[in-house]
Amino acid sequence: MKDFQDVFSSSGGVFVIAEVGTSHQGDKGLVRKLIAAAADAGADCVKFQVVFADEIIHPLTGDVPLPGGKVRLYDRFKELERDEAFYAFCREETEKVGLVFLASPFGVKSAQLLRRIGAAWFKVASPELNHFPLLLELASYQRPLVLSSGVSHLADIEAALAILPGQNALLHCVTAYPAPPEDYNLKVLQPLSVLFGCPVGVSDHSMDPELVPGVAAAVGARLIEKHLCLDRSDPGLDDPIALDPVLFRKMIKTVREVQQVPVSERLTWAGERFGERTQAVLGSGKKLLADSEKANYERTNRSLHVLRALNAGHVLTAEDVAVLRTEKILRPGLPPQFLNLVLGRTLQRAVADGEGLVWDDLLPAVKL
Repeated sequence: MKDFQDVFSSSGGVFVIAEVGTSHQGDKGLVRKLIAAAADAGADCVKFQVVFADEIIHPLTGDVPLPGGKVRLYDRFKELERDEAFYAFCREETEKVGLVFLASPFGVKSAQLLRRIGAAWFKVASPELNHFPLLLELASYQRPLVLSSGVSHLADIEAALAILPGQNALLHCVTAYPAPPEDYNLKVLQPLSVLFGCPVGVSDHSMDPELVPGVAAAVGARLIEKHLCLDRSDPGLDDPIALDPVLFRKMIKTVREVQQVPVSERLTWAGERFGERTQAVLGSGKKLLADSEKANYERTNRSLHVLRALNAGHVLTAEDVAVLRTEKILRPGLPPQFLNLVLGRTLQRAVADGEGLVWDDLLPAVKL
């Protein structure tokens, strides 16, 4: 097993993560093929997603536009649920070929599953960067964490890392599918690394296999994550924006090529390789929401939602409220850090099933 400190030592290269996600469709044969493709391409790590629909969204979330078209997202997530043995198989097969097994839990239940199967590293996806109950659970494991920071402000990243004082790596990300390369603002990588004192890289959702990864490596990215599929026409949620094995190998070849260039000459190399597009993806260096993801803020992030229709006068319990992604239809609720403050409070008006819980729903707290 690769040690976090060794991977991100000063002599370490770029750590490449093949994001398989749910492209395996729950098929162990596809798991093996995807892992083999990642290994053959030269990846360092294979990443999966541990999906339990009720940890992610409410059943009334409705249809959501995805790269493959509109789907009823809750039902799609239910289809992707697998048992603990399946994820243990994924870990064993990944480590069998000498790669790091990484997975994203979407709640405490899936985090505990990963811990039971012996996961050594954990990933926090962008929408879960403000899932405080999950972050607290992961902090208790004292294991290396990779955090994506799409659709977030600096304060959101700072709040998450304040809970996670251990070994962390940060992925700059744009939460759009596909993401426009010009939204990547790769000049921000080094300031983020200095500010938060951790290795920083990029999670790339753009369609080009080389541009964002190549320029990111040129400006000092320590890790690069990109989706891997067997074929873009496959039915996986992210397959339409993923790289097939040939393109993934091309991406890694470019990243490794950058590493052979003297550090002082890498931006020149990128300019010669990608032309004017280099400046476009470098951006301003200021950590701001990208244009393509602004509409997703407070919707793909987590907030407090009620799990059933509740009447005025109801006293809220842990069975009534969950930390969920809002998506497009439902009303966003309070940030997850207020979960313990709302439990035990009384509703002053009815709240519809699935809606976000806001302060105006609650009777004022009694002051003693």
